[in-house]
Amino acid sequence: MTRTASIATLVAGSLLALEQSVHAYLDPGSGSMLLQVLLGGFAAVGVAVRLYWQRGIARFRRKEVERSRQ
Repeated sequence: MTRTASIATLVAGSLLALEQSVHAYLDPGSGSMLLQVLLGGFAAVGVAVRLYWQRGIARFRRKEVERSRQ
C-alpha cells in the first residue's frame, strides 16, 4: 500500500470513529434538486462524449481521404 493510500485510510477510519448523530432535515425540494443535478451531469457527459467522438471520427476520415489521393 502506498503512503498516500495509508494516510487516506487512516483519515477515513478516524472520521468514521468520531461519527456523531446529526439531526438533519431534507425537504421535498432537495430530491428535485438532486435529480436536476444528476440529469444535468448526464447531459453534460453525453455532449462531451459526442463532441470528442466526432473529433475522433474526423481524424480517421482525414487519414482515409489522404491515403486514397496518393
